[in-house]
Amino acid sequence: MKKYVLPLMMLLIFETIAVTLWLTKDNLFYLFNFSYIGISISSGLFLFVRKYPYARRIVQLLVGSYMLVYLGIICNENMQIEGFWYYLFTGVFEAATIHYAVAKIFGPLIFGRGWCGFVCWTAMVLDFLPYRIPKEPRKSIGWIRYITFAVSLVFVAALFLCHVGNIEKIMFWTFMVGNALYYAVGIALAYLLIVRRQKYLVNAENHIFR
Repeated sequence: MKKYVLPLMMLLIFETIAVTLWLTKDNLFYLFNFSYIGISISSGLFLFVRKYPYARRIVQLLVGSYMLVYLGIICNENMQIEGFWYYLFTGVFEAATIHYAVAKIFGPLIFGRGWCGFVCWTAMVLDFLPYRIPKEPRKSIGWIRYITFAVSLVFVAALFLCHVGNIEKIMFWTFMVGNALYYAVGIALAYLLIVRRQKYLVNAENHIFR
C-alpha cells in the first residue's frame, strides 16, 4: 500500500485547497476546480503506479483540456503569463494567479519540472507529435524564456499605463493568439529539427558507405 501514498496525498492536498478556498471565498467554483484537478492528477498517479502506459497522457488530456477549453476559452480566463500580470495588477485573486501560484511556484518546488509534464496544455498537444527526443544534446536557448517574461510584463503594463479600454477582451485574445503561436512554433520546430536530424543521418550514412 505504500506505493499508493503519493496519489492519496496529492488528492488530500488538492481537496484541502478546494475546501479552504471554497469556504474563505464563498465560491463553489473553487471546490469544483481543485477537486477536479486533484482527482485527475491522483488518478493519473494511481495508473502510473499500476504501470499503465498512457497514465501521463490521460492526466494531460484531463487537466490540459480543462484549463485550455473550459477556463481559457469558455470562461475567458487568460491562463498565460499575461493573465498573471493582469490579475496581479488589478489585485484580483483569479484563475491565472492561482494557476501560477500552484503550477509555476509551489508545484515545481515540490515535484520539479515533471509537474508541468503532467498538467500543461502546451505539453498536452506537443507530446502527441509523432517525433522522438533527438539523441543530440539540446541547444542552450533557455534565455528565450526571460525575453518572453519581460515582453509579457511590458505588454500588460503598457495597457494599464495607456489606460486602454476593454483590457479583459484584449487579454482573452492574447490568450487565444498566444496559444496558437506556441503550438505553431512548437510543431514547426519539432518538424524542422527532426527533418534536419534525418538529413544529417542520411548524409552520414552515404559518406560512410562511399
